[in-house]
Amino acid sequence: MPLFRDERLPTFKLTISQVVIAAILLVLTFGLWRLQIVGAQNYHALAQANRIRKIPIPAPRGRIYDRDGRLIVTNYQAVSCYLARDQKKNLKPDFPLIARGLNMTVKQIKDAIRKYQGTPDYEPIPLKGNLTPDEQQFIAAHSEELPELETVKVWRRLYPKNGFMAAVIGYVGQVSQSMLSNPRYAYYQPGDVVGESGIEESYDPILRGQDGYKEILVNSRGQQVGVLGTKPAKPGKNLRLTIDLDIQRAAENAMGNRDGAVIALNPHTGGILALVSGPTFDPNEFVNGITPKEWDALVDNPQHPLMDKAIQATSPPGSTFKIIESVAGMQTGIAEHLRVDCKGGGYFYGRWFACDARHGWITLKRAITVSCDTYFYTLANKLGIKRLAKWARKFGIGEKTGVDLPGEAAGLMPTPAWQMKTYHEKWYPSETVSMGIGQGAILATPIQMARAIGGIASGGVMKRPHVVFPSELSPQYLKYMHEEYPGSGNKTVHFSRKAWEIITNAMAGVTQKPNGTAYTSRLKGIDFAGKTGTAQVVSHDYGADALSQNIATRPNAWFVGIAPRRNPDIVVAVFWQHGGWGQEVAHIAAQVIDAYVTKQRRLRHNLLASAPGANAGKVLKKKPNRIDVGAVWSNPEDPKFLGGKPVDPKAAKDSSLAAMYAGHFWLSLPKAGKK
Repeated sequence: MPLFRDERLPTFKLTISQVVIAAILLVLTFGLWRLQIVGAQNYHALAQANRIRKIPIPAPRGRIYDRDGRLIVTNYQAVSCYLARDQKKNLKPDFPLIARGLNMTVKQIKDAIRKYQGTPDYEPIPLKGNLTPDEQQFIAAHSEELPELETVKVWRRLYPKNGFMAAVIGYVGQVSQSMLSNPRYAYYQPGDVVGESGIEESYDPILRGQDGYKEILVNSRGQQVGVLGTKPAKPGKNLRLTIDLDIQRAAENAMGNRDGAVIALNPHTGGILALVSGPTFDPNEFVNGITPKEWDALVDNPQHPLMDKAIQATSPPGSTFKIIESVAGMQTGIAEHLRVDCKGGGYFYGRWFACDARHGWITLKRAITVSCDTYFYTLANKLGIKRLAKWARKFGIGEKTGVDLPGEAAGLMPTPAWQMKTYHEKWYPSETVSMGIGQGAILATPIQMARAIGGIASGGVMKRPHVVFPSELSPQYLKYMHEEYPGSGNKTVHFSRKAWEIITNAMAGVTQKPNGTAYTSRLKGIDFAGKTGTAQVVSHDYGADALSQNIATRPNAWFVGIAPRRNPDIVVAVFWQHGGWGQEVAHIAAQVIDAYVTKQRRLRHNLLASAPGANAGKVLKKKPNRIDVGAVWSNPEDPKFLGGKPVDPKAAKDSSLAAMYAGHFWLSLPKAGKK
């Protein structure tokens, strides 16, 4: 037996040990390199965040003005409380004290933190807005023990009182988590204010501006010890609307508390002069955050105050649809010589279709004036659903107008193909008969009817409705708006001059002839025309009556009015849900048009000195206290309006000037010695 044993490791084991040690050293070296070199910038940023706090400086939203530069929406400054979560200490023990000082509950504080749990801890989160002086003093007095509380001056929206213009303006609120997942809101941060309806939503990228921030240096306890720098906020851009506050006020007063809508357009440009949706809501309630109870009350309200009924409410248009049908009848040659014997109704396909009166033998012009259902039953039956639907679509029924407001409804123009696809049923000819008076499955919005009838009265020229002047938007943003809010836009529908004259004269008879359906709403000295409509919501068999005590069964009331009858300067559509007869809402439109004409006359009177016509400004010998302003004219939407050139009304055949003002546009002058 050998005295000494060989204790050396085998060569292969030594090699394995060396490889393992080398691998371990390599891993350690790589980790050290990653920490010291690659991750240096990242950890430096985190270290900076531990001692530098970024306090937001919210940007004020742009102001909103009416077409004449009168302020509608502005801002006011308030103080909000932000909670910094980059403290080393546990914040939960401070919650009861914070809750007492800010008049909150501990649950509300936890909910706020939970809402923004996805944001970095070094970003302060909004805790409470609109601090009272007592709450601000509480934060200042406890700055040593509650360094996590920061006060920030913010801008809050100030809207008109009592919900004035709420449907147009909309409201703002804090951006939600669902919005943040939408690419459209990619540049927003939690807590940012965003437009949620109306102008505030559709023009939010222009109105919102760019927030700034202030970088402060804090110590280990989170207390501020210095200011490193400030990036000021960039205010949002202001907007000038096409809305005329005088016309808007007249429309709001005329509509009152009714459930429905009023919309007034300038058919020459598509500019919206007034838009009312009722009942309204107060957007000021949303500025500081609405409670769940208040939100539920608005959402559950059967009259839907948050709905913009001017562009979202859909209903059969009733007899207002007869104007579109009349164009179709004239262009196909059916209506031009059609005479119908109205005996209080007529039989079609074995069924009696009633009319409101026995009109006897009647032609198109009188049928429009007295709104004879029997005539239009017959005309629709002769046209057939395909031709009727074709012309309805030409005038925008069943498609969006492209108005620059969110949530526009397209309505519906039914066809046999639609019915088969939707209900798997064939189209019956009797359904076309009902369609002749704007009943059945057809659905339209007030803005569609205003644009369609205003377009017909304008000789077929239809403009895209808008509430912001397109000329004041950049080409890029205008393109974005057209893509974001698609619709039929500007279009021209060609039809004969004869049809134009017959239909517009018949519409004038609606308000100006004793047998017209809206004769009681006539306006002295104004060429006011229009068409009434009554749309059943349930069958007569189920109690559909305009005077029914059960409001839910009353028909919807429609009226679309224009002034003057051809090439109108204004078109007003009124929709009153369960309002009964269309003649009732004609008075609402009349008040709006009267306010518009009165204002235009006043403006032109003030322009006499700068823009006299051939005879304008001359005091007649026989009427020393009256002045002829019939030749003073200019487009109100023309930026050169104040220096516009006068037009001779005698040479402006069929123009709005000749039709509206010739023969009656006189203004009384103050007597000598009086101001």
